[in-house]
Amino acid sequence: MVKSLWQKILKKLRFNPFSRKSHIKLGLYGPPNGGKSTLANKISMDWLGEEMSATSHIPHETREIIIKEQINLKNKKGKELTFSLVDTPGIATKIDYEEFIKKGLKKTEAKKRAKEATKGVIDSIKWLDDMDSVVVVLDAAEDPYSQVNITILGNLQARDIPVLIVANKVDLKKANLDLIKAAFPQYEVVGISAKYGKNIEEFYEQIFKLAQ
Repeated sequence: MVKSLWQKILKKLRFNPFSRKSHIKLGLYGPPNGGKSTLANKISMDWLGEEMSATSHIPHETREIIIKEQINLKNKKGKELTFSLVDTPGIATKIDYEEFIKKGLKKTEAKKRAKEATKGVIDSIKWLDDMDSVVVVLDAAEDPYSQVNITILGNLQARDIPVLIVANKVDLKKANLDLIKAAFPQYEVVGISAKYGKNIEEFYEQIFKLAQ
């Protein structure tokens, strides 16, 4: 049986659970097409007035680590939180260039994208050790009980990194916020639509709690 991409990578990595930085890094993690980059753009637009990541219906549009420094978050109570936002490539246990061909890419381009996406997964996992807090962005219309989701959260728990789960795309008819809450009852879950800004204020309040 072929070992998953995640397992192969983890064997090569070592981490120090005590290596925390004084500067806060907030990472956006999750499977491909969950809406990480859409959320990154929403945060960046709200507080910096500019977008930070490209988005696409094709999986693995984000294949490199993207960082926005000095985002200064403010709430109605006057609290402020300054952090670096890190948008990471989508985590996958298997990446096959044929999935990109099915999305309309030519073979050469598909193979290139698959190679870049694989490197992106490796980089995402390496960067876990630099994260102070992580927002796991899941598609609220997809089954949360996936190998990828469970593996991501398991590795975050092993590193003792504070986690907030965002159930994105609650504007979709198939969205099921309760299912995600039931799947991961040990974590705070907030339902949002990053695309339309629905419930974004509650999300920001949860970020303050996450960083405490």
